[in-house]
Amino acid sequence: TVTQYTMKPAEGIKLTKIVTLNNDLALALAAHPIRIEAPIPGRSLIGIEVPNKSGAVVGLKDLLMSREHRKLKKENVLVLPLGLDVSGKSYAIALEKMPHMLVAGATGSGKSVAINAMILSLLYQHGPDSLRFIMVDPKRVELQVYNRVPHLLTPVITDVKKTINALKWLVTEMDHRYETLAAKGKRNIESYNEVAEEPLPYIVLIIDELADLMSVAANSVEAA
Repeated sequence: TVTQYTMKPAEGIKLTKIVTLNNDLALALAAHPIRIEAPIPGRSLIGIEVPNKSGAVVGLKDLLMSREHRKLKKENVLVLPLGLDVSGKSYAIALEKMPHMLVAGATGSGKSVAINAMILSLLYQHGPDSLRFIMVDPKRVELQVYNRVPHLLTPVITDVKKTINALKWLVTEMDHRYETLAAKGKRNIESYNEVAEEPLPYIVLIIDELADLMSVAANSVEAA
């Protein structure tokens, strides 16, 4: 949706002088809004982001086959491709390095598309022996299509009480796994699975419409 142009200011030019030209640049290019990143983190350059006239379609296949995704996959287990950054490079993250993730945005901004792409990318990488899902879908429209997937620990949950029970079970399972890992002297599932006779599968919990769940049973849900 945007293109980033980079520039290196001449010696003696202060960044504040360039930043104040934001509105003048927008007027000259007939493009609004323009974002100036001064400086770009990790580089001695200034970035000027200009909106494209039309957004590019980013396909999941291209992301999964990208060099950045393959490189991250060598070092991590749960890799999620998120799209292309402003310079056109594939951008991916490792879910196990960030155990909680919130996908937020206005209606129609693409939250459901993003979540489906994340689920599909994980299904491409793992069988049900190494990855299990628990999915919560109170509106019964987003995640029901995954009910036939063998990775599910339980059918897609639509009831608040069952959701609370699932969360309690997960916390108990987490405590049990801490004890299992400690007994083997291992820090994480990956290192444990290298020596274990019965490898532990990763468990990913996906909740659609978390705000609705919080409004109904905030105390039970937030604590878990």
